[in-house]
This record gives sequence, structure tokens and C-alpha cells, in this order.
Amino acid sequence: MCYSIPGKVISINDNAALLDYFGEKKEALVDVEDIKSGDYVFAQGGVIVQKLGEDEAQSILAGWEELFFKLQEKDRILSEENPPPLNPLPPGEGKQSAFPPPLTGGGEACPEHSRRGEGGLDILPILQKNRAGETLTKDELLSLLKCDNKEELALLYKTANSIRHKIHKNASCVHGIIEFSNYCKNDCAYCGIRSENRNIERYRMGVDEIVNEVVSAVNNYGFKAFVLQSGEDSYFTTERLVEIISRIRKSVGVLLILSIGERDLECYRELYDAGARGVLIRFETASPSLYSSIHTTLQYENRLTLLKGVKDIGYLIATGSLIGLPGQSEEDILNDILFAHSLNTEMYSFGPLIPHPDTPLAGSHAVSLDAMLKMIAVTRLITQDGNILVTSAVEKLFGKEGVRQALMAGGNSMMINLTPEKYGRLYSIYPGKGDGSGNIRGKITETLSLLHSLGRAPMDVGM
Repeated sequence: MCYSIPGKVISINDNAALLDYFGEKKEALVDVEDIKSGDYVFAQGGVIVQKLGEDEAQSILAGWEELFFKLQEKDRILSEENPPPLNPLPPGEGKQSAFPPPLTGGGEACPEHSRRGEGGLDILPILQKNRAGETLTKDELLSLLKCDNKEELALLYKTANSIRHKIHKNASCVHGIIEFSNYCKNDCAYCGIRSENRNIERYRMGVDEIVNEVVSAVNNYGFKAFVLQSGEDSYFTTERLVEIISRIRKSVGVLLILSIGERDLECYRELYDAGARGVLIRFETASPSLYSSIHTTLQYENRLTLLKGVKDIGYLIATGSLIGLPGQSEEDILNDILFAHSLNTEMYSFGPLIPHPDTPLAGSHAVSLDAMLKMIAVTRLITQDGNILVTSAVEKLFGKEGVRQALMAGGNSMMINLTPEKYGRLYSIYPGKGDGSGNIRGKITETLSLLHSLGRAPMDVGM
């Protein structure tokens, strides 16, 4: 089973190709040699990662075509179920950007705004305004995050899903992830693999083992995008990481995304030159005071400098924050969304805090499902064309039904953990993180079954 549908190259302009997917047109950068009009390719993250022969492509497309259009129709029907009516704009009001100017990290908080029924705003006109392409004020966005009326929340989620469908159609991304080391030099207050945790069994995979696992997953399961994740482990020097990336890229066509923590920009330049194309690194919170409360070894400004630096190198950026940190307010959450947007993020990764018993935040309370869904939905209203990841932490905390609801609230991306079973349970950044690792085919079947039930297909070239 393949987690990307082949596209046909319609035209090439400089280093950008226009691809056709059953009539849908998408652009992608050319990152492999000898690509020309008429070729069939796999693309991920807006990057062509592999060329394939016409016979192979036609065989895959023949198996997809009937299913694709059935899924597309199902998604269309689900996305059109009771979105808010689109009222005409008042005279004199033109179309503008659908989000306010982004805040910088640590910028002023949005003004306090009460919930509807306590002097707050009715969210229906806010959603109508958003659908009309009008700018939402920070006060209006905050009102959405503070809403606790179930009927209004259902309308918010349906609006976000309608926007997701309008921009992405029924495309959803499915990436693989391998967590290759749980050694970490940092002491993040929320994380189970923090350096001060003496109750964890440590591991690191060897270079050959990492390469073999990725190549096997690409060849045997059809993954076209892969995240390589670890704690901040100094054993994996730039040279070792370059070797891993180079060997993988020489063996298979795949988009490689790195989640390896704070390295210097020269390291990231060398890894980009070796073939890595994406970076997943959360800023965790846009509030400097909250950031300092959960870190002893990391500095807020360094994280922001790194994110901007890797963007300048050319990496695709996946980033976001934690929801449920002690002392975090709705204003903080809105600032997180706006800050992520200001970074020109390709993938938004917002995850709920799941308190780990071996951390200083062991006694924290987990967030509600609605808190998570509201963040996803408001992110969709703000970013519209971004890709929003439904994280494994959402599934751990809220189950498959929580994942389904997150996908129906504007989410359009998932990951399947392919870490070998003997290591999966040890990468315990939160309790039970590795439960069920090793049952790869079962996880693939469950994920595709869920996506198909919602009319989604993994055909896009986005992250």
C-alpha cells in the first residue's frame, strides 16, 4: 500500500513542476535528476522525491482511481454538512487576509474576552466573517478559543473542516516516524526522556540499523515521507547524521524530516546538503515566561533563532506548541498559533501535555478534547492552507474517536510510528508512548481505514 499517489508532470518551470492527480493540479520542487514533462513522480512536502516508470505508475493509479473519486465525494459531503451560511459583506467592506497580523514571540497578549452568555461575542457572525475572507480580530479569535457552548463548538469545527476541504480537497498526509535514540542532554520539565530521569532504560539505534529500518519501511510499506526523531543526543554527531541521511537518500526516494533538537546552523546546512529537507522542532510556547518555567538548559531566544535559521537554509518547517502547560491561558494559546503562522510553517504540530510521573509536571491536569479541537480549528481558520498534524498524543489521550474528531475539526496529517518494538516502549516522552509498537501492518490498516471512512486519500504533495 502506498502513502502517496503518483502524479504526472505537466510542465516544468525552472526548478518547479506542475503535477496532475486525477485532474487536481499541484506544484512541487524538483529534487531528483532527469525529470521532464510526461514523467510520473512521487512528491511529498512540495518536493519530488522519486521518479517511477509509466507502467508502475499506471498500475498504482488504476488501483486508486475508482476509490479516489468515491473518497473525494464522501469528503465533499461530510465537509458540506451544515457549515455556517455565507452572508454577504456589508457595503464597502472588501476581501482581506483571513487572519490578523502575527504576534512575535512574547508579544502583547490578546485582550481578555468573556465567553458567549457572559457578555462575549456570538461566534456565528465571526465564522461568517471568516468564510467571507474578512480579517478576524484577535478578540474574535480569542472568543472562539474561549467558547464552551457545544452547539457553537460543533459549528466551529464544521467551519474549519469546510475550509480544510476547500483548500486541500480530500488530501491527507501519512508519514512514518522512527525514534532512534532516547538519550537527551536536556531537562525539559514535561518530558519523560529528560536527562534527570533515572527510571528510564536508555537506548540508541546504530547507523546501519536506522538506515535499514527506513529503507525497509519505504520498500515494504510504501512510505514516502519519514521523520527521524531522537532526544538531543550528542553521540549522533554531524558526521554520523550525514552518513545516515546520505545512505537513505541513495537507497530510496523519500522526504526526510529531522526532529533532533537544537544543533548549530552549520550542522543543519550539512544535513540539508546530504538530503534532509524538513525539520520538526516545536517552540513549545510563544510565552518567554512559560518557556523558562519548563526549561533549565534551553533558552527561548535560541529556539526562535534556530527556527528562523533553518527556514533560511531552505528546510520545510514543522513546529507548534504544547497545550495544557501549567499557567497557560487562552491568550497564550492564540499567541502560539499566530506565532507559528508568522514562521511560514508548512506543518503545524500542536499536542496536548500528557503528564509523566517522572517529571516535575507529574501532577498537572490533562487538557480536554474540546481544548485540543478548538486549537486545531482556530489554526485552520488562521492558516487555511497549512497542514495540521493530529499527533500521537491526541490518540493516546482521547483514543481513535479523538483522532477522528481532530481530523473533522481541520486536521489533515498523521504519523505512524515505525520504531522497532524493542525500542518503542522506551521512547516514553509521555506515559504509554510506545504502546502497540511493532504491529506496523495493524497500525497502517487502522489509519487507512479511519482516513477512508472520512473520505480522505493520501495523494497530496504537502507535508
